Parts: sequence; structure tokens; C-alpha cells
Amino acid sequence: MTTPAAAASVVRPPYPPLPNRDFTVEIPSPQMPPGSNGANTLKSPTTLKTPVAATAAAAAAAAAANRTPSFSREGILGSAQKARNLSQSSDNRPEAIANGIPKSAPSEESINPLKRRNTDATVDYPRRRATIACEVCRSRKSRCDGTKPKCKLCTELGAECIYREPGIKLDAGDKLILERLNRIENLLQMTLVGNGNGLNLSHDSPNMSNGTALSGENGMMMQGGPNSNFVSVIPSGGLGTWSATATNNISTMPKVHTNAALHLLQWPLIRDLVSRPYDPQILLQLEMAREPLHSLAKTPCVDLSNTSAYIDAYFDRVNIWYACVNPYTWKSHYRIALSNGFREGPESCIVLLVLALGQASLRGSISRIVPHEDPPGLQYFTAAWSLLPGMMTSNSVLAAQCHLLAAAYLFYLVRPLEAWNLLCTTSTKLQLLLMTPNRVPADQRELIERIYWNSLLFESDLLAELDLPHSGVVAFEENVGLPCGFEGDEQDAVGRDELWYFLAEIALRRLLNRVSQLIYSKDSMASTTSLEPVVAELDFQLTQWYESLPVPLQFPFTRTMLPDPVQTVLRLRFFACRTIIYRPYILAVLDNEQAILDPAVRDACTKCLEAAIRQLEHITAHHAGHMPYLWQGALSIVSQTLLLMGATMSPALSAILWSLVAHREAIDQIINDVVMELERYAVLSPSLSLASEILKEAEVRRRTFLSG
Repeated sequence: MTTPAAAASVVRPPYPPLPNRDFTVEIPSPQMPPGSNGANTLKSPTTLKTPVAATAAAAAAAAAANRTPSFSREGILGSAQKARNLSQSSDNRPEAIANGIPKSAPSEESINPLKRRNTDATVDYPRRRATIACEVCRSRKSRCDGTKPKCKLCTELGAECIYREPGIKLDAGDKLILERLNRIENLLQMTLVGNGNGLNLSHDSPNMSNGTALSGENGMMMQGGPNSNFVSVIPSGGLGTWSATATNNISTMPKVHTNAALHLLQWPLIRDLVSRPYDPQILLQLEMAREPLHSLAKTPCVDLSNTSAYIDAYFDRVNIWYACVNPYTWKSHYRIALSNGFREGPESCIVLLVLALGQASLRGSISRIVPHEDPPGLQYFTAAWSLLPGMMTSNSVLAAQCHLLAAAYLFYLVRPLEAWNLLCTTSTKLQLLLMTPNRVPADQRELIERIYWNSLLFESDLLAELDLPHSGVVAFEENVGLPCGFEGDEQDAVGRDELWYFLAEIALRRLLNRVSQLIYSKDSMASTTSLEPVVAELDFQLTQWYESLPVPLQFPFTRTMLPDPVQTVLRLRFFACRTIIYRPYILAVLDNEQAILDPAVRDACTKCLEAAIRQLEHITAHHAGHMPYLWQGALSIVSQTLLLMGATMSPALSAILWSLVAHREAIDQIINDVVMELERYAVLSPSLSLASEILKEAEVRRRTFLSG
């Protein structure tokens, strides 16, 4: 078995080079038959065996609608496409097998999962041509004469004339697809509103698609009516506001949901594993009452004798997760910080935080560090912390980057609430910068996109477990493009600009948010019959997400640990997502054992339990993502373990469980390994300490229950 230390030292294969600001995707044109009302154009991947309520059909269609907008330049943000100019080919092609888990088979089409679907395409798209229309003309759908600095219409209206920066281009084929997707979304929206379903979609809301507006065509809103001359991207609710009922974007975390780990303690049988009920808010209360970092009050003392090793470690081991530091401009940042003596300016703050994260990455998981020993990188973080007050009052892109990197180090220290506070500051700066397009310098637009998506990913992870206020940054999601690659001289680079993992994580996090919206929000469906088409669609999107990964990121579905930490993290996230998609069926059986007699319910329970086992069977594999995911991953482990514990106590579910392992003792061993691992995490955070106590008590009670 590969040890975590050995896994960390394995050199990853080079990932395919990213296209520089120019994603193009080969896709078939969505066909809508004449007279279609839109309801039949988006189908679930499986045939429904029983009629379902209109709410379920509408929800499945909503999920599908959030799949189809992926057919824009935002390649991997959707569930199943890759850039046409992906440079690395492969001999393997993943295909679906039993239980929906893909396997590999040789195919020339593995470079682009959608290529095999293009054979019947009937639309002959014209070649790409340059677009020169200004934003005002685009928003008014008026012909622009392209005159610079001001076109004729803007001159007549007295409006500011802004031309889109070159790089993100749409050809006629892209526009045709977006038009058809808009039509589908409008039809779906009318259907949802007419049915009065539980998705809370208002007829005043914008389109569901995130792919359409991301392209830039609909990135602006006209304020003051259609004849107004003022163009802005300010959300209709204002700065920092967001309402679940004010947006159709189901790829965001709902305000109220039951997806958090401690909610499982309210389920039948599982609630008998604890001696008292736990309020799901208890984790947040514990983190709020936590003592602050005392070392931050000390005078910073920084050792700069080994900076080269820490910088190399950051770009080799850390930047892959966050992709928010430009390796091409790093030397320039370092020179400025050095000239300032690392005592002032955003460059100094950024360099110190990179050194902190780089040093931390060399010591492995913080759960293996001796208690009461200063964590690695803390001296650099303390020095950076002394510079953050100056960054707090600055609204530059670099100031936002400082707060994001500081939050990343706090996540490493397993201090989620302190990290959230810094993310809120980052969110405020982002909203101010993104309210008007020309506030962000052209050479920093790629950077602000990466900061934005990092903030959204972190916030979604926190909202999945803690009942925190939403920052409002999600309101700008439709106006922010996907990262395409930093620009700069490769000869000056201190590392590779590896972006594929980051793009894959964006897509998977948005899918996880859709799961929370459609299955775990307060208005989601309750019966297994109504859930069937929604679950089938979400699982289909998860499989497509896997198939869309570049070959070096496509993890094998073997039962052994993987040497590549990136593949390891993606595989764990895959199984975590699959578990929560099918988890409601476990609740149905725990509530009524007779539900297992339905073949669809039994199959769903099998998929859920199998995914939970796969996530837990090698518990030390979770060390691969210790930098960004230790706290979030620990609570995911807790929820899947409680699920397995409850399943062993159910006659119907235990029969399925024993069929998935070689012997019954295997489940006991998995649970025991988890309990021991969480005990190591207990010293890192009060919320994880409680989670560890809950699991230990639950295991004692489970064994007592099974012994009769």
C-alpha cells in the first residue's frame, strides 16, 4: 500500500496545457421539435418506471437545464465537454458500467467525450469571426458600427462605450446554441412557475443558465428600464444581498438545507446512537466560542534563509488546489516585496503567505503534527497578518488576493470560522470590483476570476455544514468568466500554471450545490417516487463530470490507494457526491423497512452504500487533500460513517452492506479506522472534537445494539 508520504512525493504527470483565453467546444446543436413546449426536450438518462408528480419532473428539468448551459465556451464548468485544443491524447475512454460507475475502454474519442455525440449533428457552424460590438449595443441588441473610442449609438445616448476585451469570443455556432438554450430555459421557467413547485423560482428572476451569461453576451443588466442609458452588473437586490427566491440559479447553496453531517443524528436508528439530541447549530456555536490564535499578537520574526524551498513547495504542492498565484509574475512580486523589506504593500503580504503555505505543505497533514507545537508556516503567516489591516481598507485585486491566501492558511490550521471572516472581506472587495467592468485592469482580470471562484468554492463548502450568512458574492456568478490561463513569459515562471483541477472542482462544487438545492432544501421533494427522475439526472451529471476530466485527472475505480494526490482528492469528492445524491433512499428504508421491496429503492441504496464504503475504506487517503479540505473532509467522513452505522442496524440495509464487502468484519474495521482518525483530528478544532466524541459514543452503542 502506498503511504501518504510516498504519495505526496510522487511526481504527477504534466497536465494538458490550457488554452490561452480561447475555449472552443465541439458540440451537437440541441434540437427542439416543432410544437415542443420544452418539457420533453430534456430527458433523464433512465426511463421512469412510475408516473411522478409535476414537481419532480420540473425539478429534474431544472437540473437538466443547469447541465445544458455547459455547451458554451466554459468547457469543464459543464458536465461533459472538453476544449477542442486539449493537447494531450489518450488511449482510454471511460464508459458507464453497472451502478453508474464509469470504466475505461480504448477509444480515439477519449480526448473529447462529446465527439462521439457529434456524428449526427446537422448544423454547419461558420468559422469564428471577430466581434466588435460594444457592451451597450450588445445589451440593446442593436447593430454597432464599431467606431472607437465611441460608437454612434453611445455618442447619441451619451453612454460610456465599452468594448469587450479580445480573447473570449463567440462564433455563430456558440450564439445559436445559447439562443436555443435560452428558449429551453424560458419554457422551463414558465412550466415551473405554472406548476407552483417547491423550487421557489420567480417569473421575475433571470435565466437559470450560468453558461449563457458567463459568455459575456448577457453579462450586464440595464438599470432603469429597457430604454435606460446606464449599464451595470449590480445585482437587483443590491451589494451583498442574495435571496434563494430571487434567483433561478440552482447551482448555489440554499439558505436552508438538511445536508449537514449532524442532521443524520435525527434519522431513525441513527438517533439511537447518541445519548442526547444535538442541535445542528452546535458546531457553529463551538467555533464562535473558540480562543483566537495567540501567536498573532506576537512581534513577527521571519527567517528568510530557506525561502526558495518554500516557494518551490508552494507552486509544486499548493497552487494546484487554489491556482490563484501567477507563476509568471511571481519574480516581480518577490522583488517588490524584497525592496520593501517584507514590511509593507500587498506584494509583501502575498509573498509571506505563499511562504507560509509552502512550508506547511512540506510537513504533511496537520493532524500528524505534535500537539502544542507551532504549525509550520506560522511565522510567515504572523508576519503577513500584521500587514492585513492595510489590505483591509484597500479595494484592489491584490488586496483581495491577500485575504484569500490568508483564508487558505486558516483552513490549513482548521479554523473555518476565522477563514470565513476573511472570505467575507474578500467577497466585499470582489463585489465592489465587479460592479463595473472597467474597474478591473485588463492584466488582472484572469486573477480576479480565480479569486472569485476560490471564494465561491470555499463559501459553498462552509455553507454545506454551518448556518452562516451568505456573502452575496454568488450574485455575480453569471458575470464572471472561467479562468483560462495566466499570461506571461514562461522563461520567468517558477512553476506550472496547472488549472485543470481547479476547473474540475468548480464544476463538481456547482453539482454538489444543485444536489443540496433539489434534494436537501426545505422545499425539496419527500417521496422516493418524486425523487427518482431528479436523482437519475444528478447522477448522470456526475458521470458526465468524470468523463469530461482530462486524462491525467481521470482516476481509476480500483480499490487501492492512488499515488497521485490530485486523482485521490477527485475520487474522494466523486464518491462523496454520489453518496449524498442517493442518501434519501437510506432514510426511506430506515423509516420503513418495507421500502426496500421497491427494486428502484434497493438499487439506489446499493449505490449509496457502495459509494460511502469507497470513500471510507482507505481513511489515510484523505491526507492528500489536507491543505484545502481537512475540516470539510472530516465532516463528510462523519456523515458517511453515521450512514454505515445506521445501515448495519437495519435488516434490509445490512443485507445490502454485507454483499458489498468481502466479510462482515470489514465494515467494523472501516468504522474503527474512522473513529481513530477522527480522534487525531479532535485537537485541531472544537467542532471536530465534538464530531469525534459523537462517533466514539455511536460506535459503542452500535456494538451494544448488534450484540442484542
